[in-house]
Amino acid sequence: MAARAKYWLIKSEPDVFSFDDLWRAKGKTTPWDGVRNYQARNFMRDGMRVGDGILYYHSSCKAPGVAGIARVASAAYPDPTQFDSRDAHFDAKSEKQDPRWYVVDVQAVEKCPQFVPLERLRGEVRLGDMLILRRGNRLSITPVTAGEWGLVRGLGGL
Repeated sequence: MAARAKYWLIKSEPDVFSFDDLWRAKGKTTPWDGVRNYQARNFMRDGMRVGDGILYYHSSCKAPGVAGIARVASAAYPDPTQFDSRDAHFDAKSEKQDPRWYVVDVQAVEKCPQFVPLERLRGEVRLGDMLILRRGNRLSITPVTAGEWGLVRGLGGL
C-alpha cells in the first residue's frame, strides 16, 4: 500500500454485533476483536490510525449494507481473545510475547439516516472499483478511497 488509507470499511454480522449495538456500547466504543485473517490484521496493525473514518457494514444477513459511520478510536494492540482458552477466538499458537492478532477500538459517530444496501452500492457506477464489491472479497476490513467514502456517506443521507 503506497499511501496510508484514511478510510475503511469493516464488516460485522448484525446478529453478532450490529451498528446499533456499537451505538449503545459504553462511550459508543468497543474493541474490534476476533479478526483471524492476516491481511485484515495487517490493515489494523499497520494501516489504521486514530481518527480514521469507518463505514460500518452489516454482512452475512438478509439485507447487507452500510448502517453507520464510525472512527478508529485507538492504536492497534494485541487482541486479548487470542489468549483466552474459553473464547471462540482463542489461538493456542499465539504467544503473549509475540501476539499474532490485534484489535483497534472502534467508536460510533453517526447513524446513516438511510441504510445503504449492497444492491445500491453495486448500482452506483462510481463505486465500481470498491473492494467490498469485488467478486470473492471476504475480508472483514478493507481500505476505502476518499471518493468512495464521500459517495457512500451521501447515499446514506449524510
